[in-house]
Amino acid sequence: MKNLAFAGALLLLMSSCAVVRQDQIGVRRKLGKISDKVIAPGVRVVNPFTTRILIVPTRTVNLEVSLDLPSKEGLTIRSEISILYRVEAIQAPNVLRNSGTNYEQVVILPVFRSAVADVAARFFAKDMHTAERATIEEAVKDQMSKILNARGFIIEAVLLKSIQLPPGLTRAIEEKLEAEQEAQRMEFVLNRERLEADRRKIEAEGIRNAQQIIGQGLTPLIIQFKSIEAFRELATSPNAKTIIVDPNKPMIMNP
Repeated sequence: MKNLAFAGALLLLMSSCAVVRQDQIGVRRKLGKISDKVIAPGVRVVNPFTTRILIVPTRTVNLEVSLDLPSKEGLTIRSEISILYRVEAIQAPNVLRNSGTNYEQVVILPVFRSAVADVAARFFAKDMHTAERATIEEAVKDQMSKILNARGFIIEAVLLKSIQLPPGLTRAIEEKLEAEQEAQRMEFVLNRERLEADRRKIEAEGIRNAQQIIGQGLTPLIIQFKSIEAFRELATSPNAKTIIVDPNKPMIMNP
């Protein structure tokens, strides 16, 4: 009999204790009424017959969702999305009072599905594989925050983890990217040829200008003087040579 009484007392003592962990906040519910005060982490003793401590996580929660997204051109895109959110500690009583303990299913998921469908319908399917992806994520986050911040939820990020496009569209995007890369390569080749042509043109113009300058400076006296110098150098050369002199020109050399 004593053992039974002891066991009953121990069970009553255990049921009257509640532990709130470091990443949680506690809210007291007494006779069905939610208290406005939050309970900090630690051990709390309550009357198990009238009072219960409800636990609300305040850490960041990763809620993963798989759903089909509509695109601007009317396609259906299969996607896997992560919602990173947390409950604002001071708002925990209002969260429980307005949304209950099953707030993910009651509030967060319906708001998310509405926001992501609205945002995705503004973009083409190919945008979900480009830099527009970050724009879509930020737009969904902002739209959710407008509704959920006032209800005690902080939306930290919305992440498009996986996007599955229809096979035909995937191949079309790949072909377009290949065509764009080929066009960029051809543009590079054409630019290189244009630069080479410009270089040759400038070089030819330089040679022509040099020849014009030299031609303008070659007077008959200068030509005669240069010919005499060349004749003198040939005359002093030890090699055998034949020199034919033309009376109309200073000198003609023929091997």
